[in-house]
Amino acid sequence: MKYYLGVTDWRWYSYLSQTSQEDVNFWQPGGKSAFRVLEPGGPFLFKLKSPYNAIGGIGFFTAQSQVPLSVAWDTFRQRNGFETIEQFRAAIQQIRGDVDRNPTIGCIALTNPVFFQREDWIPLPANWSNNIVVGKSYNTEKDSVDAALWRQVQATLTRYHANFPSSQEAALVVAEPAPLYGAPVLRKVRIGQGAFRLSVTDAYTKRCAITGEKTLPVLEAAHIKPYAEAGPNTVTNGLLLRSDMHKLFDDGYITVTPDYKIEISSQIREEFENGREYYQYHGKGLFVLPSTVSNRPGTEYLNFHNTTIFRP
Repeated sequence: MKYYLGVTDWRWYSYLSQTSQEDVNFWQPGGKSAFRVLEPGGPFLFKLKSPYNAIGGIGFFTAQSQVPLSVAWDTFRQRNGFETIEQFRAAIQQIRGDVDRNPTIGCIALTNPVFFQREDWIPLPANWSNNIVVGKSYNTEKDSVDAALWRQVQATLTRYHANFPSSQEAALVVAEPAPLYGAPVLRKVRIGQGAFRLSVTDAYTKRCAITGEKTLPVLEAAHIKPYAEAGPNTVTNGLLLRSDMHKLFDDGYITVTPDYKIEISSQIREEFENGREYYQYHGKGLFVLPSTVSNRPGTEYLNFHNTTIFRP
């Protein structure tokens, strides 16, 4: 099994270790390259910098993207590791050495984060080098040191919660529907709201699925089957939509058929005596679909929206 040990900002760690969150943003100040080391569900360990030099926790990789700082804040808020956006901005500016108020940064969404108590911190493995700046990948099937470290991590997690998923289970449970409103305890690796938005944003290449709009601050991750109706936080239950399209979609004035055709309700014209902006899309295919077929909207969710929410 592959896992990753990422060098962790101490301010981020110390702030989030005092909270309980469903997901967090392990941000990267540069924002120039995508994080492609782990598959969804892969364990991501927190390597604390000097003078601590220990492993202080773990999260499970769910999604990644490169977005403006303002969008990262809007997506994760305090789950970025700071109380305010100004504190977050100041930390990024300090690391980058510039005064750009809204730089593009890397975002790595980690679900079900666990922050170890200090007495449970794990010593760094023998094959870790102090020259590593960002992080290092490990593989339990290729290196005995890697396997031994993972056994230590598992033993620590077991002390925190007896029902924590095994290493074999972790990568499989990310796609399962999430229970509503449950405390983010270590039952299963679940996708949180921030990770959902980030994964949908990345899958749709930062463009509205209907219009092709690419002004990121006005794009939102829409649930096809509503979260309140037990719709899961998975990419297959999501569409990236411009904010007005999102509102109309949620209210049943717009839907997408199982063959990815757009339908606009006649109720827009009847109720609001307008709608020219929207009727131009009627009968057209989606402007953007995820290139990965397994990330495309699920038929069961589209059918639910067509039959339960859409107003013909």
